[in-house]
Amino acid sequence: MTIDDAPLEGKVAVVTGAARNIGEAIAKRLAAYGVAVVINALKDREAADAVAHDIFDAGGRAIAHIADITNEDAARTLVDTAIKGFGRLDILVCNASIRSQTPFHKISLEEWHKTLAVPLDGTFLCARAATPQMMKGKWGRVITLGGVSSYIGTANRAHVLTAKAGLVGLTRALAVELAPFNITCNVISPGHIDTNRPSSAGERPPMKVKPQIDRMGDVREIASMVHYLCLPEDGYITGQTMHINGGLYFGI
Repeated sequence: MTIDDAPLEGKVAVVTGAARNIGEAIAKRLAAYGVAVVINALKDREAADAVAHDIFDAGGRAIAHIADITNEDAARTLVDTAIKGFGRLDILVCNASIRSQTPFHKISLEEWHKTLAVPLDGTFLCARAATPQMMKGKWGRVITLGGVSSYIGTANRAHVLTAKAGLVGLTRALAVELAPFNITCNVISPGHIDTNRPSSAGERPPMKVKPQIDRMGDVREIASMVHYLCLPEDGYITGQTMHINGGLYFGI
């Protein structure tokens, strides 16, 4: 296999919230195409190590790193781990989030701040630490994970929807500022994806409107879009929101 056959061979990625579900699928997809991956999780060392071991067993390269990305020092250390472990950093996938469900009038200010902090503060801090490395190399990819709920609305998740909507603005701002350095920045907005939900997320809300493709999405379908956006030949796509929801929401 030549480098032309494997355009991502030798690239290095950090994937936040990568110990399970969509994050795990993204990490494994990138690793399968030659990307060395840092598997980030908040506290589940066993799960993060298991993903790294799966990648290693499949012939890839990965490091598990536990870090609270809402902490400035921890976010910087996460990026440093990628650089020290693999010598560079090319791709940042900000997938970590909190999927709590609370009626609007019962959301405490503490819960509001905590729910916004992981996707917004976490992305801000990780991107601020990671992008100088990409700027030096004149190449990079920043991909954030939004969600269809912020476009169609969902009860009991005002804080989650606000956080996901905020990611769109942050990602577009980064797309403008980082374009001169050949760094693209895009949002992936999944629809109803079949995942293992933590207890904090509560029961899955019923689908009041069915997507045109009448099934749940697969985590690998989200990972495939991440892989696509990372390819060198897709370097003219930036500042966009890629909707993957089976036709539940067509976008504008």
